[in-house]
Amino acid sequence: MQNATARTATLRAAGTALVLELTEPVPRVLHWGADPGELSDADAAALALTADGAVLNNAIDQPRRLTVWPTEADGWSGTPAHEGHLAGGAAAPGPVLTGSAQRTFDAGGGEVELTLADAAAALDITVTYRLEPSGVLGVSAQLARRSDAGPEPYDLARVSTLLPLPARASEVLDFTGKWSRERQPQRRPLGHGSYVREVRRGKPGLDSPYLLAAGVPGFGFRDGEVWGVHVAWSGDQRYLVEQLPEGAGVHAAVLGGGELLRAGEIRLAPGETYRTPVCHFGWSADGLDGLADRFHALLRARPGHPSTPRPVVLNSWEAVYFDHDLDRLRRLADRAAEVGVERFVLDDGWFTGRRSDNAGLGDWYVDPQMWPEGLGPLADHVRALGMDFGLWFEPEMVNPDSRLAREHPDWILGPARGRGPTSRHQYVLDVSHPGAWAYLLERLDTLVAEYGIAYIKWDHNRELHEAVHGPGDRPAGHAQVEAFYRLLDALRERHPALEIESCASGGGRIDLGVLARTDRVWTSDCNDPVERQTIQRWTGQLLPPELIGAHVGAAESHTTGRVTADTFRMATSLFCHPGIEQDLTRCDAGELARITAWTALYRELRPLLHSGRQVRADLPGEAVLLHGVVAADSSAALYCWARLATSPEGQSGRVRLPGLAPGADYRVRVRTDLGLPSLHQTSGPAWFTAALEDWVPLPGTVLSLAGLPMPTLNPAHALLLEVRTA
Repeated sequence: MQNATARTATLRAAGTALVLELTEPVPRVLHWGADPGELSDADAAALALTADGAVLNNAIDQPRRLTVWPTEADGWSGTPAHEGHLAGGAAAPGPVLTGSAQRTFDAGGGEVELTLADAAAALDITVTYRLEPSGVLGVSAQLARRSDAGPEPYDLARVSTLLPLPARASEVLDFTGKWSRERQPQRRPLGHGSYVREVRRGKPGLDSPYLLAAGVPGFGFRDGEVWGVHVAWSGDQRYLVEQLPEGAGVHAAVLGGGELLRAGEIRLAPGETYRTPVCHFGWSADGLDGLADRFHALLRARPGHPSTPRPVVLNSWEAVYFDHDLDRLRRLADRAAEVGVERFVLDDGWFTGRRSDNAGLGDWYVDPQMWPEGLGPLADHVRALGMDFGLWFEPEMVNPDSRLAREHPDWILGPARGRGPTSRHQYVLDVSHPGAWAYLLERLDTLVAEYGIAYIKWDHNRELHEAVHGPGDRPAGHAQVEAFYRLLDALRERHPALEIESCASGGGRIDLGVLARTDRVWTSDCNDPVERQTIQRWTGQLLPPELIGAHVGAAESHTTGRVTADTFRMATSLFCHPGIEQDLTRCDAGELARITAWTALYRELRPLLHSGRQVRADLPGEAVLLHGVVAADSSAALYCWARLATSPEGQSGRVRLPGLAPGADYRVRVRTDLGLPSLHQTSGPAWFTAALEDWVPLPGTVLSLAGLPMPTLNPAHALLLEVRTA
């Protein structure tokens, strides 16, 4: 609805709201956060009346306002909404409102579109606020150079999407990481100035900020008000939270982000347009789990979200590496089918000249020496066993030792003076080059059709350094991402049933931009379950479990050398989209029996695991974790009680099971399908001993409010606890 009296535009959905005042010259944000309910004319007028603060000493001579497009024209001294220049001039943006439109969605939420004009730069700016039924707010902008503008291009330096934060949002959480240790949380108090995270890797990276959140001090998984932003872009990014001494109008700070543009990357000639990536903002009154609920609902509502049960996967990498012997792979497929695998993926090593990672990348033809009959014999064998066939690619990369690099050196990104060092023995292919793009589409399209490929593991292993190309070494990072998106779109258009996994040295390209075009992410190259418990715990802050690839590796981890029990590896993988990454032909009968029981358990529980709400308990320290999935109506749940390390405490005491209804009656049992974890105790607790044998009736008040005394496990062990209504 649009209130004509107060000239406000309000979007409401799922307990959250955005209220804009359509003032001139530039509208402003009156409120973002908890839903105040339907606003009357008097309510809107009161909100507007209280949106002006004091006129400060030694400041502009009117109350400061945080507009929807803040610039110095508003007296704003923080990060501006956009920066740029026109041949060295028009460097002080001064947009004014020229129009607005609003529509509502039947399922809740809606969209407000504001149009602004910057006369000096001949720019028309369209800002779109889209509140989804999940309560996630998507904000994007379009900057168009008018066709009747002068001949000089407008050099766009930066566009930032900003929303206000209240003073109580004084603690900041974001993420860092490295290869095999992605999405590690880091917290800090919010002070004066700018906290900025810039990504200059050509992809979000293994140290991706991922989601920048600000909340009340001590906000946790289950409690505390929190605001967050995610930049849905698969290239260079910029996140920020900024607090100035004078505040942001009557607000305390701003939260936002956008694409990080390189100098000279976006030069808008008359008639040209730049579109920002969508920044997704979320608010929760119920801690980080409440914020995760919103993002999971957003993703699950996508038209292209996977609608079929997520199959158990076997990926060949840690089973055979580059040793692509047909008979060996057939035996591996046979064993995979026996234990319940539903999708078999052939990893790196199948294409021309590929005996190691030193050569062949870019030559996307089946190696005739290793595969004299092509991939057909293996693909047909896999499908005859009742499994899908998948294949690994790394389309955006090229080895210098390849036919492609020798024949088309002009397709490789790098400055005219000469390229810098290789990384992982490879360079980056300029996917925006028409010839390179057409070659990749033809190769992918042909192979998918020829071999009936159902699934692609799409890798991206090196970072983009000196990503320039063409006349004058023009920056190419933005064009690279757009070309990558077009390639995915074209391939999916030709093969609508094809599923694609986003993999980038593990979890280096996980964002909602790539997930608009893919069906799963490879969370990390690390299958060590001790590391994976934390990696998956925080990956789930943005993504629901069915999109998070998690495989059971061999007893000795390929990446850490740590040896763990198969029960712990399987329990860890169960809570995502699970698979296997080991040579099953080397497993003994007992291990194969446990893997078979694990795949059966997953098939039994995946309707719950891939539709329920993720919950995580707030516990002191990091030695033990409790996480789970609870049905939307709280009628069923599966929890994982995991110990990662020893702790000073001998026992946990009562631990509350989050997400259950206090007023409901439940029954509880320990799932022993995979065997029992190793216990660091003599016996008990009493409920645990009973639950090993049968269902134990317990009321919701005990489970969710008082809590259960949990058994003490040895490190690197986990317990599965199932809860159902009585």
